[in-house]
Amino acid sequence: MAELLAVAEALRRVLAEAKALPVTDTAINDAHGLVLAKDLVALRTQPPLSNSAMDGYAVRAADVAHAPVTLDVIGESAAGHPFNGTIGPGQVTRIFTGAVMPAGSDTVVIQEHTTRDGTKVTVQKPTAKTRNVRNAGIDFSEGELLLAKGRRLTDRDLMLAAAMNYPKLPVHRRPKIAVLGTGDELVPPGSSTKPGQIVYSNGFALMALARSEGAEPIDLGVVGDNVDDTVAAIRKARDVGADVLVTMGGASVGDHDLVQKALAAEGLTLSFWKIALRPGRPTMHGKLGDMQVLGLPGNPVSSYVCAVLFLVPLIRTLMGRADVELNFENAVLGKDMPENDERQDYLRATLTAGPEGLAATPLPHQDSSLMAPLAKADCLLIRAPHAPAAPAGSPCVILKLAL
Repeated sequence: MAELLAVAEALRRVLAEAKALPVTDTAINDAHGLVLAKDLVALRTQPPLSNSAMDGYAVRAADVAHAPVTLDVIGESAAGHPFNGTIGPGQVTRIFTGAVMPAGSDTVVIQEHTTRDGTKVTVQKPTAKTRNVRNAGIDFSEGELLLAKGRRLTDRDLMLAAAMNYPKLPVHRRPKIAVLGTGDELVPPGSSTKPGQIVYSNGFALMALARSEGAEPIDLGVVGDNVDDTVAAIRKARDVGADVLVTMGGASVGDHDLVQKALAAEGLTLSFWKIALRPGRPTMHGKLGDMQVLGLPGNPVSSYVCAVLFLVPLIRTLMGRADVELNFENAVLGKDMPENDERQDYLRATLTAGPEGLAATPLPHQDSSLMAPLAKADCLLIRAPHAPAAPAGSPCVILKLAL
């Protein structure tokens, strides 16, 4: 029997030829979740001119060092409508939040500290120099590097990029992930199932996972256990320009496992098949031309765990992200664990806070067909191949699942 491929080596092969997809200038409103292909420097200074942080009066600090004091109101400055004159000794302008500071002024007295009588205003309390003023460039300056290449753009990043004066952003295009379920037994949700049938569910999780990572999922639906239909679906994935084809089920070598046969007929270059992994041993990877192929097991938990381990890093690589690797964390065991066999285990577990940090406790039922425990899980508890028995409280490694 051939030795099973280690998980780390399988991931290395999946990513070996993957590279960031081409760059496109995308409208800022369509760039959320995409990845910058270039460093972005500010095209302007923000704010470009010093402005008021409060409603009140723009003054010379020297005139309000002592109070009360009565000064002459010579104009008004509002946002978008600056005062074009100069403030001299004993003079002020009415000013509103966001308005440009008039020449000669350096301080804003808030209106709550004043009383107004026609063109005269009395300042009731002293105000320190530059109080309530936002200086030019306090946020950022023209030419300053603010968003780095490889960053996945958040909603806050888009706000910043717009303020930096970018209508479009240089990003890697979204990967297209075609998702195909296989099996005569599968029927869509909402069906009245007959004996031997089950409701198709895996694909919805995988498409949601791909979407959450910034990819564009393409639903190829479900094909039965028929080589011609499977080949037709594979060709459709290529026709729509999929960067990755993800199949579920049919990757083994049983009489009804026809995915490998269909892929081979289309010219698949096989990278690996079978990993020292539980759940997910019969996972397959290869290439059809420029299209990557991930053949995942049909069991729901197996397909999901393998998608997290292999599809997510692949999507991140294709998107050009700087943070491709999954975020593994340290925790402690919440219960005694037996010795492990030759496969790396990814156990569905819950997390609780304790005196030694987060404790990961495997759920009692770990069968790869059980979706309810997967939905309850907070993390995957990772047990290395041939890990010795370990008591509760021992260090362990986890991968948190997204909420």
